Amino acid sequence: MYNRLTKNDIDKMQEEIEYRKLTVRKEAIDAVKEARAHGDLSENFEYYAAKKDKNKNEGRIRYLERMIKTAEVIEDHSSEDEIGINNTVSIYFEEDNEIEKYKLITTVRENSLQGLISIESPLGKAILGHKVEDRVYVKVRDDYGYYVIIKAIDKTTDDSNDRIRSY
Repeated sequence: MYNRLTKNDIDKMQEEIEYRKLTVRKEAIDAVKEARAHGDLSENFEYYAAKKDKNKNEGRIRYLERMIKTAEVIEDHSSEDEIGINNTVSIYFEEDNEIEKYKLITTVRENSLQGLISIESPLGKAILGHKVEDRVYVKVRDDYGYYVIIKAIDKTTDDSNDRIRSY
């Protein structure tokens, strides 16, 4: 399965890779060298911690490179009255009688606690491409779903605070 990413997502990932290769890698190698210089490696916690950090950085670089290599690049543009990627949407949940606000983004930046939902999530899939006042059925699983009503769409695309999710 390919990750659906925007050109902006890929650019951010490439920036992180470059930073990790040029800055973090050098710092990690220096930390390993310094810890190794402290002598007996069998009881040298600093050495093992430095090696672990170095390996974690290398793993993150490989992960990001693989994500970019296998990505399906998608457009983040939508018509003026439709919900698209990077749009903030106010949604009325009928069951809860509440309005909540979410920003629709790609999976690598999702963080539901910050109101960022993926276009691959049940809610994201359901509302993508809909318009204000549309009543949409959100299918969670075969035996459960719920209705929402689109109340507002904000096309402002300030994604300066959106970060690529790290593991």
